[in-house]
Amino acid sequence: MLLAIILPFLSFIVRGKILTGIICFILQITVIGWLPAAIWAVMSLNNDRANKRNEDLIRAVREGRK
Repeated sequence: MLLAIILPFLSFIVRGKILTGIICFILQITVIGWLPAAIWAVMSLNNDRANKRNEDLIRAVREGRK
């Protein structure tokens, strides 16, 4: 989470989203664009975590029905 706030573009690159990381870096290099880039990275990280949690829950429910 700290990485997503301090270096938003690196947060995307570490998660394998290279093109998104490059776009975020271009946004981040401007002083005004750093805040939106940081917010974008944190929201993306939270969405990825929520998607993984939902997939785990769906998998658990399907395995419970068998």
